[in-house]
Amino acid sequence: MNRILMIVLVSLGLSLPAHAWLEDGGERDEALTLEPDLENGIDVYEVCAGCHLPEGWGRDDGTFPQLSGQHREVLIKQLADIREGNRDNPTMYPFALPRAIGGAQSLADVVAYIQKIPMNPNNGKGEWEEGTEEFELGKKLYADNCVQCHGDNGEGDAEKFYPRIQGQHYAYMLRQFEWIRDGKRRNANPEMVEQIKAFSDKDMQAVINYASRVPVPAEDLAPSADWVNPDFD
Repeated sequence: MNRILMIVLVSLGLSLPAHAWLEDGGERDEALTLEPDLENGIDVYEVCAGCHLPEGWGRDDGTFPQLSGQHREVLIKQLADIREGNRDNPTMYPFALPRAIGGAQSLADVVAYIQKIPMNPNNGKGEWEEGTEEFELGKKLYADNCVQCHGDNGEGDAEKFYPRIQGQHYAYMLRQFEWIRDGKRRNANPEMVEQIKAFSDKDMQAVINYASRVPVPAEDLAPSADWVNPDFD
């Protein structure tokens, strides 16, 4: 579908054609086979740092997600989907194109670099702390609906392209969850769409609150929330 037409449809709130979750071939499969060059990955990431920050931590208001520490397989899939018009992200689209960051090799390079950046030790969290009714509801919903794909601790599954959600910002996850539930994210895993279609807004907020509070392993975190990425210092 023409890119301009897709943006117009989204702006009008009209439905878009569904996209197969994991079609074989394409730039995703090519990039996954390539040996990454981390030095080039740093150069490519300069294009991304303006929004996602040099540390890859995004913004806790949910405007931009935390990328650091994410599985390279997940990052490659999402970038390839955006480039190929299978995920709608008008803000990111121009910066994801080959003319901005290069071809499949550059995808392999930049995601390998991003995965190695230490994560934010103070990600944006929901308002309900452990022990509250909402926290306990979210914990149960997570155990009943999310563990099979995202893991006990939100670690995801790289081989199946399930993202790591531990350490991700609450506001970003909430928006994506709502879009997936309501059929607005075309490259969503259809199994997840089916799993969460009956979630109320309260359920959605509770489970994402819980996910935002799952601890990240200490070895994956930056030493402090004031850490500065030395590659861009």
